Amino acid sequence: MSITTLIKTIQDIMRKDVGVDGDAQRISQIVWLLFLKIFDDKEQEWEITVPGYKSPLQSRFRWSNWAKDAEGITGEELIEFVNNELFPVLKNLATTAGTSPRGLVVGSVFEDAYNYMKSGTLLRQVINTIESDVDFNASSDRHLFNDIYEKILADLQSAGNAGEYYTPRAVTQFMVDILNPQLGQTVLDPACGTGGFLTCVIEHLKKQETTAADKKSIQETIYGVEKKPLPFMLSVTNMMLHDVDVPTNIRHDNTLSHPLKDYGPKNRVDMVITNPPFGGMEEDGIEKNFPKKYQTRETADLFMALIMHRLKHDTGKAAVVLPDGFLFGEGVKTTIKTELLQEFNLHTIIRLPKGVFSPYTSIATNILFFEKGDPTKDIWFFEHPYPKGYKSYSRSKPLTIKEFDLEKEWWGGKNRKDRTATEHAWKISAKEIVNRNFNIDCKNPYEDEVILRDPEELMLEYKETVRQLEKAQNALKVELMQSLGGE
Repeated sequence: MSITTLIKTIQDIMRKDVGVDGDAQRISQIVWLLFLKIFDDKEQEWEITVPGYKSPLQSRFRWSNWAKDAEGITGEELIEFVNNELFPVLKNLATTAGTSPRGLVVGSVFEDAYNYMKSGTLLRQVINTIESDVDFNASSDRHLFNDIYEKILADLQSAGNAGEYYTPRAVTQFMVDILNPQLGQTVLDPACGTGGFLTCVIEHLKKQETTAADKKSIQETIYGVEKKPLPFMLSVTNMMLHDVDVPTNIRHDNTLSHPLKDYGPKNRVDMVITNPPFGGMEEDGIEKNFPKKYQTRETADLFMALIMHRLKHDTGKAAVVLPDGFLFGEGVKTTIKTELLQEFNLHTIIRLPKGVFSPYTSIATNILFFEKGDPTKDIWFFEHPYPKGYKSYSRSKPLTIKEFDLEKEWWGGKNRKDRTATEHAWKISAKEIVNRNFNIDCKNPYEDEVILRDPEELMLEYKETVRQLEKAQNALKVELMQSLGGE
């Protein structure tokens, strides 16, 4: 059965259940069931590979013992078991003293999870579908999770909120390739969503892995935080399927809810790679966690202040996706950009065309690459072009990693030497940015110039055009009436 068919089959069963209301609840239900199935498959592996492995779950609460048997408990008995026994035990793992790290992971996943289904018969049908069609111990099926994940994201989009934590794979891959994290370096995504950036980092580091200690190092140096329950659950599941067996460094939390001053030297990291939420407003009081100069309720600005604070002195590097509004914005944005140029080397801005995040958002975005230490002397801009024949991207014609070969060939290696201006690339000095009052929304000087006229003049012209159009319509109406009257 294909992934699309599998997910559709499950959703069709759920649609018959009166307790599940809408796509978001159906997806949430699918995700916690998949997590338990995956955790059980992993436990079978750990019993062989981890000496003296002991499950954090009592035997009766393991998927193998209550879900695996197609003829097992069903109906009212199943709903009673899930709601009144299974869920309370799983939720308590997060706070029970002496819980193992794996148990804490399960507890954190179920902290805000909920069983929406009311029919035990339909729930049994869903469980049997998952159990019969997916084996996450088989390497082929394990890779299928990427497809499940993409299908779930597509369904989340129709539920109206996928754009909050979706970054196209080509963008995440390009950012990781450029940052080029090395084994032993700490990497943070402070708004990790479903874990797309972090899994990409893990795959990058795996190519450097030669010993068991290297595998352990990857697990200990990857950090992520996500405040929403559903993407957090997906993120933890994603980590486990990428062989981070105990993803305790992925936390269910709001990064911005902690005072900035509480992040000391030990909390600084080698790299930050992220696409923070933008366009949103934080809840009242969150801004009080930041010094007065940064206080705003604009989410992306607070994340930028946090990222800059958490990078290691002299060695920290970051790649961050931000909207055009950050480049030309004023107020707190100007404060942040001033510090960015004075205390960091903002060496490159990749200007992405509209449609990269289609269909989730049409907002124009940029990737900012910067390093802690020396001040900025020059900023290089690279405007990513559409492929020949494209006017935009879409779900059927997405941005591909191959397209970023243009940037990679131009980049100039590790030290960014020998960069040259091209039809896509240009350089602007920090002094010029200061003279522009820190507006870094710099247009490509090699494009045909678009002459922007005065808005008031354009409005007067528009009103005059409307007036003339109305006059012509009235004259036509008079002519028509006379014509009809004369017959």
